[in-house]
Amino acid sequence: MKVVIFCGGEGTRLREYSETIPKPMVPVGYRPILWHLMKYYAFFGHKDFILALGYRADAIKSFFLNYDETVSNDFVFSEGGKKVDLANSDIHDWTITFVDTGAKSNIGERLTRLRPHLEGEEMFMANYADGVTDLHLPDYLDKFQDSGKVAGFVAVPPPGSYHTVEIDEGGRVTDTHQISKAGFWINGGYFVLRPAIFDYMHEGEELVEAPFERLIAADQLFAHRHKGFWAPMDTFKDKQRLDSLHATGDAPWQVWNHSERG
Repeated sequence: MKVVIFCGGEGTRLREYSETIPKPMVPVGYRPILWHLMKYYAFFGHKDFILALGYRADAIKSFFLNYDETVSNDFVFSEGGKKVDLANSDIHDWTITFVDTGAKSNIGERLTRLRPHLEGEEMFMANYADGVTDLHLPDYLDKFQDSGKVAGFVAVPPPGSYHTVEIDEGGRVTDTHQISKAGFWINGGYFVLRPAIFDYMHEGEELVEAPFERLIAADQLFAHRHKGFWAPMDTFKDKQRLDSLHATGDAPWQVWNHSERG
């Protein structure tokens, strides 16, 4: 199944990195978060990718055109460097289509511009390039298939709690409440879509706004609840957390490193 990844964002809340590289290229450990996401899909057998490029598309293209397998794989170095034998490989069997979908396009516009590359597909997957999970993908795909819906996404609990405040007209705070994530679900991405999705989209629209409202009205939107690991990389604090998990070897999204999937 083809996998569309939206790679056009600037990552304004990661300015330490995104002033020079696009958000999908912000590293987690040795590799950019985009690589981690693609590695996740490839682990489950989905290795045909379409990258919807935008801001700093050149950086993403250059990364793959100059890809160095030795960075994240074991290898044997001999003959003074003339011979390098890889113990395993990352991307040798991946197919990656690079499509410039506009520097300022929204997600809906990017998806629409990819339509010619999705002709003949019964279903395809799509995702943002800034979130990772330990979701067992085959179970999700089976449930979506059984649902018969046009579109599906993974629903996850918000990553943390937050506070609300009550303020009187004079600006005095009269009360505060901590709102727990319990009972709330948010859109975690990891979309599965049928070609009929394009029938619900109008020119210039953002994917998860008006088109999703139409899908809801037609009872054609499916949500798969996932209570396991899911983490965004929207802020520098998010990146620090992912870096820490990677450094300690406790990175749940790296399903390719675990003998059990789930």
